[in-house]
Parts: sequence; C-alpha cells; structure tokens
Amino acid sequence: MQPEQSEQSEQDVIRRILAETGDTWAVVGLSSNQGRAAYGVARVLQGFGKRVVPVHPKAETVHGEQGYASLDAIPFPVDVVDVFVNSELAGAVADQAVAVGAKAVWFQLGVVDQDAYDRTRAAGLDMVMDRCPAIEIPRLG
Repeated sequence: MQPEQSEQSEQDVIRRILAETGDTWAVVGLSSNQGRAAYGVARVLQGFGKRVVPVHPKAETVHGEQGYASLDAIPFPVDVVDVFVNSELAGAVADQAVAVGAKAVWFQLGVVDQDAYDRTRAAGLDMVMDRCPAIEIPRLG
C-alpha cells in the first residue's frame, strides 16, 4: 500500500484497473520463457478477457500475441502497462507508459519505485505497485 493511500482507495484503484480501465495490457518483460512469472500472469490476464501484448527486447510472440521491443513500438493504444522488470528499470518504463498515453501502470510484486509511482499519479494515471493482478483478480469476485 502506498503511504498516501488507504487500503480501501488502493482496492478501488485495483478494481478500476482490472474491471474498467480497458482490455489491452502491455506486459513489459514478457517472453516465451514459461518459467518466468510474467508468462503465467499473462495467461491469467488472457483468461480474464485481457489482450496481452508482450514487450521484450526479443519481441517474441507469446500466447498468440505479437511482441514488440518497446512500448513506443506498439502500433495501437495500450490501456495498462504491467511491469515485470527490476525496480531499478521500472521508473523508466512508467515514464514511457505516460508518454504512450496508457491509462494505468501496474508494478508487479517486488517492483517498487516510489518516485515513479508519484510521477505516474501526478501525470493522471492510475497506478498500483508491488501487487499481482493474478492474485487480485479472484478478489474481485
């Protein structure tokens, strides 16, 4: 939970991102490596009706979706940017999400950058940090 958010407001943001923000999720760090968490979470997101767009330097096709080497290489709008990179790299990804016009940014479990969180929220995007949508989806009911 972010210091300035109550548990209820954070849950409201999570619910809004998962249920209302849009169905196109760019998953930064998603590759065809089935042993990585991003691979399984992307499958859960697809099962929840989300279009998952892999973003990885290899630009691999994953779960039937064409991959792209960067967010700005995606030739269509992205609603949510789901970040599976080290915390040290996550801030730059959040800034790119703002630049491409995403509506929300989701930092996965263990991905924490308070400055990036603050910048992203100040830019008007919804933001979740250190959470996993595959864990949060069942909580929606």
